[in-house]
Amino acid sequence: MSSNKKYWKSVEELENGSIVEALRNNEFVEAIPTEEFLGNNDAMSSSTSRRDFLKYVGFSTAAATLAACEGPVNKSIPYVLQPEQIIPGVADYYATSVFDGFDFANLLVKTREGRPIKIDNNTIEGAKFSANARIHASILSLYDNMRLKEPKVEGKDSTWSAVDAKIKSSLSDAKANGGQVVLLTNTLASPSTEKLIAEFIALNSNAKHVIYDAVSSSEALDAFETVYGERALVDYDFSKASLIVSVGADFLGDWQGGGYDSGYTQGRIPKNGKMSRHIQMEANMTLSGAAADKRLAMSTANQKQALVHLYNVVTGSSVAVNLDAKFKSEVTKAAQQLKAAGSKGLLVSGIQDKNAQLLVLAINQVLASEAFTTSGARQIRKGSNEKVAQLVKDMKAGSVHTLIMSGVNPVYTLADSATFVEGLKKVKTSVSLTLKEDETALVSTIAAPVPHYLEAWGDLSLTKGTYSLTQPTIRPLFDTKQLQDVLMSLNGMSGAYYDYLKASSSAFVSGTSWNKVLHDGVTVGVSQSLFGGSADYTSAANALAQSKAAAGFELVLYTKTGMGDGQQANNPWLQEFPDPITRVSWDNYVTVSNADAKQLSLSNEIVANGGLNGSYATITTADGVKLENVPVIVQPGQAVGTIGLALGYGRKAALKEEMQVGLNAYPLYKGFNDVQSVTFEKAAGEHEFACVQGQKTLMGRGDIIKETTLEIFNTKDAEIWNEVPMVSLNHEEVKATSVDLWDSFDRSVGHHFNLSIDLNACTGCGACVIACHAENNVPVVGKSEVRRSRDMHWLRIDRYYSSEDTFEGDNERKENIAGLSDSLSTFNEMEKAGDNPQVSFQPVMCQHCNHAPCETVCPVAATSHSRQGQNHMAYNRCVGTRYCANNCPYKVRRFNWFLYNKNSEFDYHMNDDLGRMVLNPDVNVRSRGVMEKCSMCIQMTQATILNAKREGRLVVDGEFQTACSNACSNGAMKFGDVNDKESEVTKLSEDERMYHLLEHVGTKPNVIYHVKVRNT
Repeated sequence: MSSNKKYWKSVEELENGSIVEALRNNEFVEAIPTEEFLGNNDAMSSSTSRRDFLKYVGFSTAAATLAACEGPVNKSIPYVLQPEQIIPGVADYYATSVFDGFDFANLLVKTREGRPIKIDNNTIEGAKFSANARIHASILSLYDNMRLKEPKVEGKDSTWSAVDAKIKSSLSDAKANGGQVVLLTNTLASPSTEKLIAEFIALNSNAKHVIYDAVSSSEALDAFETVYGERALVDYDFSKASLIVSVGADFLGDWQGGGYDSGYTQGRIPKNGKMSRHIQMEANMTLSGAAADKRLAMSTANQKQALVHLYNVVTGSSVAVNLDAKFKSEVTKAAQQLKAAGSKGLLVSGIQDKNAQLLVLAINQVLASEAFTTSGARQIRKGSNEKVAQLVKDMKAGSVHTLIMSGVNPVYTLADSATFVEGLKKVKTSVSLTLKEDETALVSTIAAPVPHYLEAWGDLSLTKGTYSLTQPTIRPLFDTKQLQDVLMSLNGMSGAYYDYLKASSSAFVSGTSWNKVLHDGVTVGVSQSLFGGSADYTSAANALAQSKAAAGFELVLYTKTGMGDGQQANNPWLQEFPDPITRVSWDNYVTVSNADAKQLSLSNEIVANGGLNGSYATITTADGVKLENVPVIVQPGQAVGTIGLALGYGRKAALKEEMQVGLNAYPLYKGFNDVQSVTFEKAAGEHEFACVQGQKTLMGRGDIIKETTLEIFNTKDAEIWNEVPMVSLNHEEVKATSVDLWDSFDRSVGHHFNLSIDLNACTGCGACVIACHAENNVPVVGKSEVRRSRDMHWLRIDRYYSSEDTFEGDNERKENIAGLSDSLSTFNEMEKAGDNPQVSFQPVMCQHCNHAPCETVCPVAATSHSRQGQNHMAYNRCVGTRYCANNCPYKVRRFNWFLYNKNSEFDYHMNDDLGRMVLNPDVNVRSRGVMEKCSMCIQMTQATILNAKREGRLVVDGEFQTACSNACSNGAMKFGDVNDKESEVTKLSEDERMYHLLEHVGTKPNVIYHVKVRNT
């Protein structure tokens, strides 16, 4: 009953062709260019022994070290007056919060000698929003040399005084001539800024404020406003739900801003025999669908009918539905379970339709869902599709005199941006307050640079009843001004925005002090629930039931975990971040089901160098908008008749050439509707992807992912569902964990570190991957090198698909195998993809084996083991033999093929002094020719030990952290000292769900995993 089911890592592997089979047995997919450093064939035939060769290598390394002593001298300038708060070598942390109109979080910012170098989560009580991968990467965007450095007027360098005078003159002219003044911003969620805007409008009666969200939530906002009279979104508490039904809502992704994963995972870890159950109905395979216990792959048209059916069952209504017969039984079961769950049930939906969102409110009201509360509503989306459309009409009509834009880039993100540009030409004065000279700034009268959030003051009310402050962690790097400073100037106000912010904050910090809120980063007040919510739900259900299926293919637009809405397209960490589902980086693409791919002759294949290639396709909307040469990914789990495409790519302005990748899908985002009716056909040519999924394979070994069902977990002994592998010793079967190939050492003295990874809590979000990049100076290598299997990620999140639609079906088929011949044919068939496979995510890094195979084969002792359980790398001893990589069963070591720092061939922010400001001085910047891998953040563990020693105390549980465990807000990663018998990680190491990766190899890892349990 244990999970020995067959897994496949990519669609291409299913065919099991000769190329894939050959690549599986190659450590390096391309031949090592030995001729370049060992000479010609004559030299290769030398009788020099291996021992002599290593002596030579050792001598040449020493010679190179001596030669390096004559390298360039970098002079440093000492402080004349050293700031009291800065101690060289000691990090400072500042509490702050961020909201860029799309992403938001409560943060701690780590600074070294005045430089912000890393984002951490603020874990103080009340700080409920954690950093996702994009926010972790935003630290690098601070040091982007492509930022706008000074104001520009008509494309020419200017000054702020000239800009200020020109805007004031334009406002006076607009008032005199009766022209409209429009302030177009993203959602601000800032009480002080909204107050300044209100004062600006009071002084300019011809002015109005229009809020524009590039990726709209307008329909959900309209529904909430209709029912409760306030424009906001529900802040669901998933931890209070025992049954979650999601209809098209990727709540583990970017739905309603994201940030729900922490609450969700609290109910997903089995405790006392119970865990929440999750049913997902969706078209694209998403993070939420991957985590679900039951997933129904259906088009949005069917999702709408399913939602009406759920409404009928839960509320006792009888609205006629036209649901596809193959889904009706499962949707009925889900509806009955939801009704039975009552207050422990929760329904969410991402359908961009006001009627659908009204039904969501109605169903949760009838359930009296504890997870659904109108207190503390989210204020991170306020945009109105209707008002934005009206603005474009007014601009085209020539009635807008002055347009001031902040935090928006409509020339890139608006579907009909050509009409916007046409209208912009009729605007007398257009001002773009922007971080970069983006697409909109290039066609505006004035392009004015604003500071990065780490250089700025501000306040936020992300949810009603909470108040948080944004504070600068570094002086502004360029000649920038905040929107708030500009507004104060236009309002004729003197003084700095800091003083205005501090004065206006008094209404929100009652009961505490400004300094206390500034120190903590956030304060929580009292938020009253909204009552009286009601609407004509029956009419909404009838209207939704009348919706028709798309003609042709249904295109479902979405935002990728790495790129979001595209604001940080010039961030190389995010470009190289592999998508959790497809494992493709440096691209967006259209996802299509296997059935549709076969019908249209679309394919993916792994080629001779190990890279993934795919077909091209053309997408055409009903009104003739065409997107040509879109790369194709055949995606298991994609609903038949639907295709998916990510927004946020295809940008050109203010981007380095290497980052100008992908295609802009916003032109297809007609009417802010993420579902469009399109035609879809194959195009000529073949696209080269940078996909890491087929790389670093674990050589076909089993027991990588262990899974079971909640029923088996509750009714069977652990040895059944967490089977310990057996090996033969003296011709007897014994547990592999009882056999040692090496002598063991006493590790009970001092600290001994373990990292625990719970597969039930891991959602594949990737925050840990970016945090690891930031903490450990992991280099970016670019698309071409990733394609060659040369990515440098110290931490990867493997994504596995099961071969059957359900876990039970997988096990049943395996257990019914009869004989050798049957097993061969059955396992071969089980490698064929199900139309709707189950998905598992597994973070894999160096396992820090106590019996490490890498250590025994290193000829120069570059890698060794510590008493604390960490596998060390001495970079200046490594001579690049790569024997350790060959001998590592986990494939977690990375070889530095090139010098990625200060190298024009790899221009990813590390070629200029500004970009290098992000580097962590506690970690080496590695050079070419050495092996590197996860260090279990030894610099962090040693700093913790030294701090406690200096303070004369013991390290308390929870103090030890790694970058990945610190970034994981889901509780999937826990780090600590197993010699502390009361520590959480010790208890996790003794849990019956615990197992080691490839336990039968006998490496005794210090990374432990926990069996995944599904509530099927």
